[in-house]
Amino acid sequence: MAQMKLGPQMSDDALLRLLGARVAGLRLAANLTQGQLAEQAGLGLRTVQRLELGATATQLSGFLRVCRVLGVLERLDTLVPEATPGPMAQLQAQGRKRQRARGRRETSSTPAKWQWGESP
Repeated sequence: MAQMKLGPQMSDDALLRLLGARVAGLRLAANLTQGQLAEQAGLGLRTVQRLELGATATQLSGFLRVCRVLGVLERLDTLVPEATPGPMAQLQAQGRKRQRARGRRETSSTPAKWQWGESP
């Protein structure tokens, strides 16, 4: 069976069913029954069943608990990555780097001549 990719064109129901099927696959790969998974996650059996069916009433906290038991909680980092600053913000955070040296300006050691109309 070909793996289905998550995509923006999928309906919410289709996405939930797909995620539920993936959770069921992970549970079976871990050789756990729905009851064992529910017990280890601190959830009711019906909650795990509804999650695997893609039922809309499942709470996100239950999903996170199941992911923790199945050892895939860290993968959520790819689902919801930490916000990174844009290119302009990165440049501003770096500050301006010098790109060339400026030579010393020579100061005149002789004072300017005084002219009429100037105060001393």
